[in-house]
Formats: sequence, C-alpha cells, structure tokens
Amino acid sequence: MITYNQFNVIVWILRIVAAIILLQTLFFKFSAAPESVYIFSKLGLEPWGRIGSGIVELIASVLLLIPKTTSLGALLAVGVMSGALVAHLTKLGLVVQNDGGELFILALIVFICCFVLLVIFRKQLIAFTPFGAGKSISNS
Repeated sequence: MITYNQFNVIVWILRIVAAIILLQTLFFKFSAAPESVYIFSKLGLEPWGRIGSGIVELIASVLLLIPKTTSLGALLAVGVMSGALVAHLTKLGLVVQNDGGELFILALIVFICCFVLLVIFRKQLIAFTPFGAGKSISNS
C-alpha cells in the first residue's frame, strides 16, 4: 500500500512529465519549425492548427501544474493528445520525418499521464460542471 506522501509524489511526477513535454514542443510550434509546419501542412491545418494546438497545450500545461485546476488541464491535454495520436495513426504514421517515432511516443506519454490524472481528479472535474457548482473541490 502506498502512503499519502508517495501518492502525492506520483501525482506531481505525472503533472510535471506531461507539462514539460507539452511546454517543450511549444517552441517548435510557435517558431514555425519545419517539422511542425510539415505536420500541420500534411493535416491541412497549417498555420491555424499549429498555433491553436500550441495555445491549448500552453493552457493545459499551466492548468496541470495548479492543483485546483489539474483536472481541467488533464482534460484539455487528453483531448489534444487524442487528436495527435489519431493523426499519427491515420495520416502521419508513427515515424514522422525520420524521428524514430519520438513525437508519437511523447504524445502517448502525455496522453497516459493525463488520463491517469483525469481518473485521479475526476471529482475535481465534476466540481467545475453546473452539477457540481458550489461544491468544494478536492484533490481526489
């Protein structure tokens, strides 16, 4: 059985791993790096898809690191990463421009981390809905 402190460390590791991956990709999206332009051009979403997904990923990463909004950040990240994973599986392929599958693996890691956080913080997410309005927000 894990202790509360161990559980808290695991939760923070999930938050930080997802946020770091999301934040490190922003440079490539916002600077119009050739890899990002290639990906979003292939998807027919250049430049607005690249910029829009970058903005959503920035918001998600910040929300993930704030304990009271972790569930919202996780929900946003799961949504964006679902789109990324579907794009890889349908149009882009697992390997994009000889990256060895790195982008796919990073998207999968963020998806898994945020899905686990979403499960852990599901009650917090309900508090943000009209059904849970006014109820106190707990961390689990």
